[in-house]
Amino acid sequence: MTAIAAEAPAIHRVPVARGYRFELVKLLSQWRVRLLIIACWIAPAVFVAVVSRQASLPVDTLFGRWMHASGWAGPLVLLGFSGSWALPLLTSLVAGDVFASEDRLGTWRHLLVAVRSPRRIFVSKAFASLTVILLLVAGLVASSAISGVVVVGNRTLTGLDGHLLSPGDAAGKVLLAWACALAPTLALAAIGLLGSVALGRSPMGLLLPALVALAMQIVQMLPVPVAVRLALPGYGFISWNGLFTSPGQLKPLLIGMVVSLVWALVATGLAYFLFVRRDFTNPSHDGSGRLALVAGALPLVVLFGLTTAVMAPVAGATGSGIDQDKVQHALATEFAHLYRLQTEQLHRPAVTEAQLQSSAACTKGGDQVAAEGPGNDWRCVVSWHVPGVESAGSAIYQLDINPVGRYVADGDGPKEVNGYFLVRTPNGDEPNPLWQFDGLVELLPSTP
Repeated sequence: MTAIAAEAPAIHRVPVARGYRFELVKLLSQWRVRLLIIACWIAPAVFVAVVSRQASLPVDTLFGRWMHASGWAGPLVLLGFSGSWALPLLTSLVAGDVFASEDRLGTWRHLLVAVRSPRRIFVSKAFASLTVILLLVAGLVASSAISGVVVVGNRTLTGLDGHLLSPGDAAGKVLLAWACALAPTLALAAIGLLGSVALGRSPMGLLLPALVALAMQIVQMLPVPVAVRLALPGYGFISWNGLFTSPGQLKPLLIGMVVSLVWALVATGLAYFLFVRRDFTNPSHDGSGRLALVAGALPLVVLFGLTTAVMAPVAGATGSGIDQDKVQHALATEFAHLYRLQTEQLHRPAVTEAQLQSSAACTKGGDQVAAEGPGNDWRCVVSWHVPGVESAGSAIYQLDINPVGRYVADGDGPKEVNGYFLVRTPNGDEPNPLWQFDGLVELLPSTP
């Protein structure tokens, strides 16, 4: 008996690398995943090419009004759409189903016999789903960027404060913006892993990342305090806007990335905790239950409370972060940049921002409402000085500011300054740059 036992072959666990390759092949063999890959590598190119050729542009989307002017506006329009809809859906279909599919097929015991380690199974599945998600995101970026440059051209891009970005600078900022959006995407993917483990074969596990993203998107559109806004990983899909101002609004961008990565780590840790403690000997038990829900959902609620408490002193205020001084500064700065652009397009003598000395005086809803917070009732008068002219110029704007700080300025006269008329440019006739434009109000206190 001792000799027989000594001659028995040792049982070795399957290496993580081999398990990863096995899980990756399983994912790529699914027709649903293959269709997603094809769509992500083709659909953005078609979308950017078609929209860029239309006379009517998606001006309600950030950078949508510049899709005729620069090929780098298309990838940013797609990024805004993807952060709201495409990326949450992709994480749901990949990460939200990677564990639940084994419950539906009843293959857990076969997999455990082959791999012999629940921990290695979890790591292999997590990395395989992450690889597929990165492949899908890479398709969105490459397809939209190539299409925009080919159809429209590698041209300068107007930033959110009116300054011009060279084609090389615009390309770098676009790639960096997509890279920053990976952090909240990882957070949603981790929530998908958690839902797939905790809810088993229930379809709610598949829908969880999309539902969480929708809830966070609704919160971002509400007039909530800045601390609450920063505490959610969904803010990472918005904070990349600060890359397109000069100087860049990097503080909210870094906060959004850190918060998203913390959420990703916590959600992944919870999913791992539930998975390795699951009873695989009972085929009728798929991991769902009161303990799984409590251990999965309650810690995320606590995490949200903790991040909100940490963000409160960072935000520096309990309000929306949008006040009169910030609006006036943002509008005056952008007006000066765009005034220079208009001067160049109309072939007038060059002027600098320092010479213009632009300033803005803004009110909200008349004297009865405090000049703070989002709304479409902001009214601003911009004043500036042209060298050699004694009297100051003035122009009126109506501003619509949303809760995340983005505003749309609509020129309200005089017509020859900010009214609608076409300006002949090297790329064709374009609307007056001072007529309507997008801008960004920094929600956090400025760093001295």
